[in-house]
Amino acid sequence: MRQIIFGMLLALVVGLAGCSTTPVETTSTTKPTMSNSELERAIKSKLETDNMLKAADLDVDADVSRNEATLSGTVGSQALRTKAVELAKSAHAGLIVTDKIDVKLREVSRAEYTEEMARTERERAKGYGETIGDTLDDAWIHTKIVTKLIGDPDTPERKINVDVVNNMVTLRGTVNTAEQKAEAERIAKATEGVKGVKNMLKVSPNA
Repeated sequence: MRQIIFGMLLALVVGLAGCSTTPVETTSTTKPTMSNSELERAIKSKLETDNMLKAADLDVDADVSRNEATLSGTVGSQALRTKAVELAKSAHAGLIVTDKIDVKLREVSRAEYTEEMARTERERAKGYGETIGDTLDDAWIHTKIVTKLIGDPDTPERKINVDVVNNMVTLRGTVNTAEQKAEAERIAKATEGVKGVKNMLKVSPNA
């Protein structure tokens, strides 16, 4: 009888030990939280919070497995290019963004220029202490000259104040060389619609 009871207890212990050593199946593979297309849409949504980037309609190519994205297309300024990269990075934690965006300054024709564009240009000019007359022509001329100065590597655009009143242009500020002063004047005089240019730029090598 004792042998039977002992045998039963031994079988029970062995059975319990077997249960404790049974391997538990676990899933080691973790799937990405979103697909490539979902990440691309998330980046697009961020870019579209800026009206100018929305209009640029940049291409987005995302790889979730690498947490990387590539931006390509064309924008009108270096500032927009930088903003596009920053907005894209904010779409996903730790996202690596490859910037293949081209900067190409686009001049707007007089026929395309609107009151809304003029209002925006006047607000921007006011922030830099510049003066624009009341006409659409004055705002358009100001836009064109500033765009050209930004796109010209030989002119420090933000050191040059551009005033436009009744199609007459005044250049103010301080530049590093006489060549920069002459180039700014050349650009202003060559701009369509300009009737005259007053060059008040000062030259200082330490500017």
